[in-house]
Formats: sequence, C-alpha cells, structure tokens
Amino acid sequence: MKTLVAPSLLSSDFANLQSEIKKVTAAGADWLHVDVMDGQFVKNITIGPPVVASIKKVSKIPLDVHLMIVNPEDYIAAFIKAGADIVTIHQESTKDPASVLKEVRKLGAKVGITLRPGTDIKKIESFFDLVDLVLIMTVEPGFGGQSFLTDQVDKIRYVRKHVKPNVFIEVDGGIDEKTSKICRDAGANVMVAGSYVFKNDYKAAIENLRGQK
Repeated sequence: MKTLVAPSLLSSDFANLQSEIKKVTAAGADWLHVDVMDGQFVKNITIGPPVVASIKKVSKIPLDVHLMIVNPEDYIAAFIKAGADIVTIHQESTKDPASVLKEVRKLGAKVGITLRPGTDIKKIESFFDLVDLVLIMTVEPGFGGQSFLTDQVDKIRYVRKHVKPNVFIEVDGGIDEKTSKICRDAGANVMVAGSYVFKNDYKAAIENLRGQK
C-alpha cells in the first residue's frame, strides 16, 4: 500500500480556500484532511457541515474528516451529507463508539477511529475489525504547530501488527520530512501535515512526506 498524503486544511489560507485546494491537489495530495472541533472535546472551534459542503464542491479528492467533538453520533449524518468521504471519531468522545462506527458505514462513508496520545491503544483494539482507518495522534488534538510526540510511534507498530493489511494507519501531528519517515518505518501509510505542506513548496513537501526524494 503506497503512502498517501492528506494536507490539513486547518493550516491553509481560508481567505483563498478554493485556490489552496486546487493547488495542493495539483501538487499531488491524495486526500484533504478536515479538522472539526467544537470547543468542548478540544479547546478550539473550527468548522461545521456548511464549510465541509463548500469544500466538497471544489475538491476532486476525498475529504478525510476528523471529528474532535463530543457526541459525534448527533452530527455524523450531517457531515456525511455535506460530503465527508472518511469520518474518524475519538474513542473518548462517545459512550458507544461501536454503534457510531457502524452508523458511519451504514451512511456510506469510510470509517476511522482515533484516540488522544494519553489513551492506551488497547482501548480501541476491539474496534479494529469495524474500521477502514486508525488515526494515531502524534500531538495533543486541538491546535496545529505542535511538536511530534515520539512516544506515540509504538502505537503505530502495535496497530500495524493487529489490523488487517488493508486498514490505513494515519498519523497526524508534527509530521514533516523526518517524522514521516519514522512513521512510515513503523507501519503508517497516511501522512497528515498542515504547516509543513502549506508553508513550503506544496509539491516538494508532499513528495518528501511520501519518501520520494
């Protein structure tokens, strides 16, 4: 399975979002990573379904939507209707993650599970057979620009050992040319990067994240 790159739109220029999406897609991005925060699960507020719908209108590549919100079961239908192709929820955000994951699939999107860096990876092991993607947060969720947490790499190795070969392992947080190699070597195959892509040459950054240079 080749390494995919999902630039995080949180680091893009929102005043020129359509242009940013077109440029990063032309540069080789595979997915667009969309961070949804509600100010409760994390101490930040970003976007809701209307903005996702606007992004979908101008995107030719899948929308990878990371829900950092409490009670995601109340909102997944709206985000999928808006155009989310992949929906990832936090194990900590709902009382019944399994039912939420099943509902995401029922509504037609690919299914992802994630957890905070401080949460034991075994807390999500029972969901591995229900998902298409496991997201390992290599920073605390909520804000961009944080430093990569090296102690999370063992989680990548653990997940790769315990999931089916076709399950994506995505990493998000402090991902650049050096840390992406660490994650790839551990078994991850989807790189989420915000500032590293949007503050550099898009094409070169994406190739670096894949290990093509």
